[in-house]
Amino acid sequence: MFVFAPRTLSPSLFFHNPILQNPKPTINLSLKSEIQIERGLEFETGESFFRRESAAGRDLGVLAASLYRKSKGKLRVLDGLCGCGIRSLRYLVEAEADFVLANDANDENRGVICRNLAQVPRGFGDERRWTVTNFEANRVMTECYLQRDFFDLIDVDSFGSDSSFLRSAMNALRLGGLLYVTSTDGFSSGGHRPYHSLAAYGAYIQPMPYSNEIGLRMLIGGAVREASVLGYRVAPLFSYYSYHGPVFRVMLRVNRGKLPDNRNYGFISYCHQCGNSQAFSWDELGQISCPCSGSKSVIVSGPLWTGPLHEASYLTEMLNLAGAWGWAGKDTGTETDTGKLLKQMLDESDPRLPFGFIKLDEVASRAKINSPPLRIVMETIQKENKPREKISLVREMVAQEGYAVSRSHICSNAIKTDCPMTECIRIAKELQQCDSAAAVNL
Repeated sequence: MFVFAPRTLSPSLFFHNPILQNPKPTINLSLKSEIQIERGLEFETGESFFRRESAAGRDLGVLAASLYRKSKGKLRVLDGLCGCGIRSLRYLVEAEADFVLANDANDENRGVICRNLAQVPRGFGDERRWTVTNFEANRVMTECYLQRDFFDLIDVDSFGSDSSFLRSAMNALRLGGLLYVTSTDGFSSGGHRPYHSLAAYGAYIQPMPYSNEIGLRMLIGGAVREASVLGYRVAPLFSYYSYHGPVFRVMLRVNRGKLPDNRNYGFISYCHQCGNSQAFSWDELGQISCPCSGSKSVIVSGPLWTGPLHEASYLTEMLNLAGAWGWAGKDTGTETDTGKLLKQMLDESDPRLPFGFIKLDEVASRAKINSPPLRIVMETIQKENKPREKISLVREMVAQEGYAVSRSHICSNAIKTDCPMTECIRIAKELQQCDSAAAVNL
């Protein structure tokens, strides 16, 4: 029988754990090591896997970590697959983390990680700021859980569709803490390996036009499933897709309690004939169809997350902090314009917007015209009036509401909108006719 102290174990006790002590510490003196600079911090990459393009995802993680520390007054971070240690360094310096456990399974990276983190004094005992370990991430997180050594933020930047980290990370996370999860499996999100996605995330995925958004929903849905087993619930604070890799990253807040009635966890359909999508609950299985064609042209993916990808109020706080730090300015070519990304994600948070997005190329193909300019299409959609149901005199007196629309941060030539595909096609044709008439008059 194990008896645990009521207090959280200190970093120094964890560091001296004989099970986690690295039996063969090595120093990587490779001449291939490169010097990089990110947000003013200089670091070595060694022979670790490093992508400069992933800086935006690191920016978002640091902003979230800093907001947590400002709110709670403390911040302990576990970086489960830290690579060269740049994320850990940024959590220490920019988010002012009290303690960071930087772990990477490859012990050959130990030297470069230590050299990078040495820019921050390590400290001693209860004042220790950082520790480096070289073990499989699940082992480290499980040991932390068994020692009741909980963390406020756990960053798991994994490869492929390895969802085995989810449960051990949730166990090692403090209630109300943040879990930053990753998938790089574009084949599964594209519907090319449905049985693989079923095994990894519990979701059977079929090809859909907005597959990269499906990838985010698949990842969140897998976390929802794992959390429910533990009696927890998760809510996405933001969801970020990047084309390189591809990379799907989601920041989740984890709390006790389950989602009521499986809310926002169900199935998504797409109709090849009309181009519209719908969400279906578990109770509606067996009744999935489309008004235009019944079930003949309908494909279904799920179960996955069907709710919002972002929390608007949280993104607003992140955007304000990014502005205060000077991260929301003009893109210089060397740093990502995180402010622009956050604004796009904030626009996507409009509660009127459904899941998925519409590519203008698909609209043009269905309308048999050239693809119209995105900005003009968005302006026209916003001016269009939704059809109203004549339910009461009060509703008749309410001014007609236009369609909601925003850009998609996932696809540059796509829009998120509650405007049906048929209306988008009609608008595109009218814009084409206007352009043709204007050309004739000239």
